[in-house]
Amino acid sequence: MRGESFDFISNFGTLWQVMLGACLATAGGLVANQFEWRIQQQRKERNAALFFGEVLSTVAVVLKLAHRTKQIGDPFGPVTLRMLRAVRREIEIYERNRESLIDLRDAGLRANIHQLTLRLAMPIDGLFDTSQEIASLEGQLKSRTLDTTDREEIEARVAELKERRDGVYEYILERSAEINGVLSDLGPLARHTFDVEAYAVRTG
Repeated sequence: MRGESFDFISNFGTLWQVMLGACLATAGGLVANQFEWRIQQQRKERNAALFFGEVLSTVAVVLKLAHRTKQIGDPFGPVTLRMLRAVRREIEIYERNRESLIDLRDAGLRANIHQLTLRLAMPIDGLFDTSQEIASLEGQLKSRTLDTTDREEIEARVAELKERRDGVYEYILERSAEINGVLSDLGPLARHTFDVEAYAVRTG
């Protein structure tokens, strides 16, 4: 066999080693990229879980404090309404960052969070509107120029609105009871325990 043949075999062996090394390097790069992507996704999911957990736990705590305040004096006085507005502001924070929901891989959990915030936001807005209408009508009742018929109609309307407001408030409380279940699902993802009861006791 001529020397050129041995050179070809030697070169082929070297080429094979280079190709094998290139394949291994490419495979290693892909694995490293996949591993890095997975770490990033886990980090994003944890951050999202922490964010939504903090928002919902704050909503739950403030609603508990508002309920305590409601038992003292005017049920829907300025202090109670301010607390409910604080709840609404927390929901607005959620609404501004809603796109972060996609970082939670559990579609059911994403749906639960979104539906729960909607079920809280809409009745809270309705409660504010009703309270404003009640205040306006009660202002009219202070007028001494009202005849008996008009006064009776306004008083009946105020009573109806107050009953409706009480019903809306009870609905808000019922929905807020669902927060603990969502926080239980978010806790393992956030690697954090959202203890609403303990925090409410400390701040109360």
